[in-house]
Amino acid sequence: MAASYIDSYYTRTLASHESYPAAEGRIHVDVCIVGGGLAGLTAALQLARAGRSVALFEARRIAWGASGRNGGFVSAGFATGLSQIERRVGPHQARELYRLSMEGVEIVRRNIADLAIAEAQPVPGIVKAVRYEARGALQALRDRQEREFGLRLRYVPRDEMAALFASPKYREGLLDEDAFHFHPLNYGRALAREIVRLGGRIFENSPVAGGDLLGACKRIETDRAIVEAEQILFATGGYTEAVLPALRRAFLPIATYVLLTEARPDLVRDAIRTSAAILDDRRAGDYYRVVENGDRILWGGRITTRTGDPRNIAALLRREMVTTYPQLAELKVDVAWSGLMSYARHLMPQIGQWQPGVWYCTAFGGHGMNTTAIGGTVVAEGMSGASDRYRLFAPFGLSWSGGIFGKAAAQLTYWGYQAADAMREFRTS
Repeated sequence: MAASYIDSYYTRTLASHESYPAAEGRIHVDVCIVGGGLAGLTAALQLARAGRSVALFEARRIAWGASGRNGGFVSAGFATGLSQIERRVGPHQARELYRLSMEGVEIVRRNIADLAIAEAQPVPGIVKAVRYEARGALQALRDRQEREFGLRLRYVPRDEMAALFASPKYREGLLDEDAFHFHPLNYGRALAREIVRLGGRIFENSPVAGGDLLGACKRIETDRAIVEAEQILFATGGYTEAVLPALRRAFLPIATYVLLTEARPDLVRDAIRTSAAILDDRRAGDYYRVVENGDRILWGGRITTRTGDPRNIAALLRREMVTTYPQLAELKVDVAWSGLMSYARHLMPQIGQWQPGVWYCTAFGGHGMNTTAIGGTVVAEGMSGASDRYRLFAPFGLSWSGGIFGKAAAQLTYWGYQAADAMREFRTS
């Protein structure tokens, strides 16, 4: 049975409904890409532009997983902070990695412009908001980011925060004017159309069942096709199966949740008075934005190591929304959904070459809109010999995620973050 998309705001607002066939017969290409999320699509587009023959295989639909049902936030950075990266690789390489994350933002922006993807609906501005007195920390962060990277961050004091976000919770914020939010599913599907226009081949409903990765000519198999290629890229995420066991063991599938409210512009605009999105600075915080011209709110948050019923989690998310904005007490939830992200223990993307001709690009850890773009780009450059920038990610390889013990540790860490956030907020209330 052909896979369908999960019901979400994005599937309800699809701009086009094209589909791609399942793979059949024998297929010979320069590069085979396993995974039709934004990383695989970006790599396929880069390789097709470079004149390589490319075939992309997706087990379900293009951008079916986290790539097509996330919050839609596009901003610089990774799932872990710059200071953590510096401790691992030193300040120079950390700055190079951060610049790559900034480049990822520009890759998405440039694709939207060059391919005229109006249906991606980019909206500028993301506010990082705090619920405590930062005592100059936000201004210091702004100054460092501007000095070292040229980022445009504007400090938002408490009175302006209250004017933009009519909540008693927020004390200060930083507005990232270079960041934006958008419709990731429409964006991903537009990349797929361009890949096909350039001669690339895309196959949906074609899960990879096995193959031989050891020879000079790599081979993978689906239930109805045999594919031979000089190089293979595994660009799967939280739904990765065991075709490449080293990849599957190297990250944790973590569930996150998103809800879409009913259309009540009167209530929504009384609470959120800006088109900028908001990212709660709490380590276990929420992220949200208005959609459909301010008529609805798309609100995401919560993580679990086991996928729960989105309806149950939606009740918790809604409670958080109403706690933040008491005036939204009457606002109902229209639809809620979940998705699996892939997290490595070090919270950095895993990008590189596993063995000659076999590449991987995964584990974007809830910060994938920019990192899938740069990850797909640098791995495509590596596959075509255009650059070796992918080696900057070498310190963050395919180390074991800890299995069930890693899952337990991740859940306990998240609960600890929630408790620490609550205590810090209580102390400054």
